[in-house]
This record gives sequence, C-alpha cells and structure tokens, in this order.
Amino acid sequence: MAAASSQQFPHLLLVAALLASCLVGAASLSSSSMQMQCHEEDQEALLAVNSALGSPYHFASWTPDTFCCDWYNVDCDNTTGRVVGLTVFGDGNLTGAIPDAIANLTNLRTLVLRHLPGLSGIIPDLLALLSNLSQLTISSTGVSGPVPSFLSQLTELTLIDLSFNFFEGSIPASLADLPSLSSIDLSRNRLSGPVPSLLLSKCTDQAYLRLSHNNFSGAIPAGFAAVSFAHLDLSRNAFTGDASGVFGKGKPLQHLDLSRNGFAFSLTAVELPEQLSYIDLSHNAIRGRIPAKVADLAGLQLFNVSYNKMCGVVPTGGNMAKFDAYSYQHNKCLCGTPLPSCGHRFY
Repeated sequence: MAAASSQQFPHLLLVAALLASCLVGAASLSSSSMQMQCHEEDQEALLAVNSALGSPYHFASWTPDTFCCDWYNVDCDNTTGRVVGLTVFGDGNLTGAIPDAIANLTNLRTLVLRHLPGLSGIIPDLLALLSNLSQLTISSTGVSGPVPSFLSQLTELTLIDLSFNFFEGSIPASLADLPSLSSIDLSRNRLSGPVPSLLLSKCTDQAYLRLSHNNFSGAIPAGFAAVSFAHLDLSRNAFTGDASGVFGKGKPLQHLDLSRNGFAFSLTAVELPEQLSYIDLSHNAIRGRIPAKVADLAGLQLFNVSYNKMCGVVPTGGNMAKFDAYSYQHNKCLCGTPLPSCGHRFY
C-alpha cells in the first residue's frame, strides 16, 4: 500500500520536499540575520569605549570576533540591529573619564553609568551628538563639573538622573526647553542657586523631581503649582518662601519631602492630594494647623511636621494612630494625642 500511495500521489512528496527546503532556508536566513545585527560603526565605537576605560573585566565579553549585540550591557534594536542601550554599573575597578567614543553610538536611546566610583571628569560635550537619547543616567560616580547646558539639545530626553555625583553650579535654565522631560534627579551633589522658573513646565504627564542634599536656595518656582508632580523631593537645601502651591486636591502627588529647608507658609487651608503616601515637612518654619483631612489619606505611610511653628489639635481617627509623637515634636503649640492633652486650650 505504501508503495502504491507514493506512486499515486507524487505531488504530495513534491510539496513535502518544498516545505522542508523552505524551512531550512528560513532557518539559515534567520541565523544570518542574527549574525548581521551588529553594525560595524557601533562595534568600533564600543571597542573604543572599552579601550578608553582600560579594557576592564566588566567588558570581558567585548571581543572583536563576536557580535556586539551579544555583549554584556549592550542592547540592540531587533529591527535595525543598531545599538540603542548601553548600561554599565557596579564596577569598582573601572577608572577613567566618560569616553568620547560613546558619542559615536548615534542610535543610542538609553545610557546608564551607575555605581562606578572610579569614573571621573566631566560629561563630554560630544554627547550632544546623541540626538536619539531618551534616558540619561550617570549616578553614583566621581563625575564632576557643571550640569552641561547642551543637554537641552537632546530633545528626546524624558529622564535625566545625575544623582550622587560631584556636580557644581546651577541647573541650566535651558533644561526647561526639553519638550518630553518628565523626570529629573540631581540629588546628592553640590549644586546651588535657584531652580529655573519654567523647569518641567512642558511636562504633560506625571513629573518626578529630586533635588535633595544640595545647596539650592530661594523660592521654588510659582509654576510648580501647575506641574502634575507624582514625586517631589526638595529636602536638605536652603529653599525659602511659600511651597503651598505644590499641594492641591486631585493632584497625582504621592511622595512629598520638603524637610530641612526654610519654607514658611500656613498649612491650615492647604488641600492635601488624595494619593499622598509620604509627607515630610519637618525642620522648616511652617505655621497654622494640621488639616483634618490628613486622617482620610488611606495610603499615608509617613507623616512628619516636627520642628516647625504649628499650633492646634492633632487630628485623630483614620490612619493617625500609626504616627507617634516624633511626627509632631518641637512645634509652637500642637497638642492632643499622641502629644500631651490640650487641656482648656482651644485653637
């Protein structure tokens, strides 16, 4: 029967043979495509980066006889095969300046240099050529100098993280021109001066701003009242004036840290955003009463108004039982649980 079937239906054998041939060809083409993913100029640029940093062990997989898209810390676009991501982190033995050769990775969208204490010098001007860059992270390094104004030329930027470094000077006002920027982290540096008046004013999404542990001074921009902050940390600076504008019913604010500044405003009439989970207003000159609505913030995990000039009865009920006297100590005349009783006083 088998022999008869083969003779009666020769076209089936032909179809099967063609299918097998196509599958083998497709597999060969796929393999060839995988091998073609790494563009020559990208590979040359990465090898130059390796050489500039002294060929550290971190780049042991970066060898000319392999394809750069397979190298550790390198990401390629699946369609074009161009290098779009470079992430180098956690190497205490890596030393030197940020290599200029990174600028030759012209399709780069994400650059992360993190936890590299031996990385030093300034951010090279040539990085202005990275016109496709969306996320720039240079964090926990020895990099210093000013925050470069050329960052405003990188119009695709959505995130800038330059935290835990040694940057000095002021924030370039031109950063406010970036149309898609929504996240800035400049915390733990040596920056000073005022915050640019229009910073993050173009952000149409939730905004994230971290400026803690610097020497910033003056009032915060009035325009911050119109920014939809989800996370705002201005702690441990020398800010002064009124910061009540960052509050407001319906805002997406979840994390607010204004501690250890010189802010002076009344909290009495402030409307608290409903999603707040973290509020630290300690060590300022804030006056007035604690809004009763704070007890209704179901997700609130930290609340600290200590070391201010506040008066009145501490709200009770809701989530207030989780906060002890530490949250309220060293004020002008706050009273009531967990502080001493107000007695005959009424505020």
